[in-house]
Amino acid sequence: MDLKIKDIVTLLNVPEKIVYSWIRKNEIPFYKINHQYRFSRAEITEWILKTRQEFSSSLINLINNENQTTLSILLGRGGIINLDTGNSVPDILQSAVEKIKLPENLTKDELLGALLNREELMPTAIGNGIAIPHPRNPIITDGKNSSVSICYLSNPIEFGALDNQAVHTLFILITANPRMHLEALSKISYLCQNNIFLELLKRKTNKEEILKNIIAMESDWGNRGIKN
Repeated sequence: MDLKIKDIVTLLNVPEKIVYSWIRKNEIPFYKINHQYRFSRAEITEWILKTRQEFSSSLINLINNENQTTLSILLGRGGIINLDTGNSVPDILQSAVEKIKLPENLTKDELLGALLNREELMPTAIGNGIAIPHPRNPIITDGKNSSVSICYLSNPIEFGALDNQAVHTLFILITANPRMHLEALSKISYLCQNNIFLELLKRKTNKEEILKNIIAMESDWGNRGIKN
């Protein structure tokens, strides 16, 4: 349980009294250890997706560390994939898994099963035509095999988004540990609140342009971290 009340306040950019209100109403996952409230990063990540809380740039600073693997590196490994087939979520995910480059110790069936299980628990569509399919728990052990793949759909499909927008782009996460998962998820979610970045995705922009935009944003986040 590695987060405290002050971390939740910073992460979600809300007053402390709001966090205590969520605790009293059991609206946020928490633990009480030695009379102090503690929170799990992984559980808070799931809760943020479930309730569609907006990520703030403070979350990125909260999880930043010297050994972080940048989103641009993860995307460099996973790349951009164009999906021409699939009329349902299972079909789309199967089509994506067939094209994603996987590490030797991870099979396509294992990844597809993990993605489908996660969608059954709760759709991973975050709105604005974006979904972030990912295994609920890490299914690889070596961080060097972690990746993010952007998948452009030829035809947008219904993905269970709360804003009722059909999904046109997937970010498929394969990460080795909860911290890396939270870091990648937070950055993607924050990027997808940016209208310029969303427009790049709608236009199915190539990998080079997407990476250029992400690298610029990560540089900005790094500068903010130094200032803080």
